Amino acid sequence: MDTLAALLPHRYPFLLVDRVVEIVAAERIVALKNVTINEPFFPGHFPGYPVMPGVLLCEAVVQAGGILVCSSAPEGGRRPQYALLTALDKVRFRRQVTPGDQLRLEAETVHRRKKFWKMRGTASVADALAAELEFTLAETDPPDSRRPDTRTDGERS
Repeated sequence: MDTLAALLPHRYPFLLVDRVVEIVAAERIVALKNVTINEPFFPGHFPGYPVMPGVLLCEAVVQAGGILVCSSAPEGGRRPQYALLTALDKVRFRRQVTPGDQLRLEAETVHRRKKFWKMRGTASVADALAAELEFTLAETDPPDSRRPDTRTDGERS
């Protein structure tokens, strides 16, 4: 299998998947994230009581789903370079995630239509469910970097 860096555009400090344990192309993925006290969000969330933000639990599951999408050859034979999040649904948090926990990230394809992937995912710690969600990813490639920028100065951010 390709390396994480080849499949996900994310880099430190926003790469939230450490290792892929299992993958069945276009169907399901199991990945791991080792949560350490050195995570950049812990000093502020919360001082003296470090808890992984729920939105980052969701992001970790979605990144695992992105690896599944980007490692699965589409019908045309060319893999997408990016899988962009287009929807989060039915999100539920069941337990806190703290330093020292190992997150087991699972995502499975529920439905696929052209470039859109509807998925169901979970994050768990030692067989205890921490978060569950449904999400949709869209296959895409980055804009052509050779195309000239036609925006006016007022449109640039």
